[in-house]
Amino acid sequence: MIDAAHLLIVDDDERIRGLLQKFLIRNGFITTVARDAAHARRLLSGLEFDLIVLDVMMPGEDGLSLTRDLRTHLTTPILLLTAKGDVSDRITGLEAGADDYLAKPFEPKELLLRINAILRRLPPPTEPDALPKVLHLGSVRYDLERGEMWQGQTQIRLTATEAALMRIFAACPGQAVSRAQLVEDLGRDKADGGQAQERAVDVQITRLRRKLEADPKQPRYLQTVRGAGYMLAPD
Repeated sequence: MIDAAHLLIVDDDERIRGLLQKFLIRNGFITTVARDAAHARRLLSGLEFDLIVLDVMMPGEDGLSLTRDLRTHLTTPILLLTAKGDVSDRITGLEAGADDYLAKPFEPKELLLRINAILRRLPPPTEPDALPKVLHLGSVRYDLERGEMWQGQTQIRLTATEAALMRIFAACPGQAVSRAQLVEDLGRDKADGGQAQERAVDVQITRLRRKLEADPKQPRYLQTVRGAGYMLAPD
């Protein structure tokens, strides 16, 4: 776990907010709470967080809408809490830009495990003078040392999960990585349903292709290898 990671807890239920805050503080996190999407926006405008724990079902703007909007300008990892446990609902959350999801009711220990798994995906800090190793993907370049993706002078924002996927693929360019291996490398819980987790990986791949490919529907650089998984094919 990252030392003293700062979490934002967004839930309209005051009792749940309080219980989560106490539990996470006991486990070494700095926590800030918000009662709704508007409150969360005000906090995000002035503070930086390492991860957002966000309830989906809230009055006013719901968690999915907030997630979609935050993803237009923010890469902070988002863990959704949802009362809906169907796979389709969870996939909708991932498509909105969430890094993971947890169905209510849940065990606090499972929440802790998922938070730590997401934080482990964050790119490690690098020395500022480290010599970059770069993969060229058409007009996009990927800096392996810093875990950064650039197009010209513009940095392409990657979520924690997208950054983790790029590190996995960049470590073995030209080699296919199976969906099952990606699930394992991302720290997903296999007990949550292997097929559902692999489908969740497919959603993350689709999101990454939109940032990487000129034509995401006909990917040139992040290819699907039939029967084997996905492969990064740099220039």
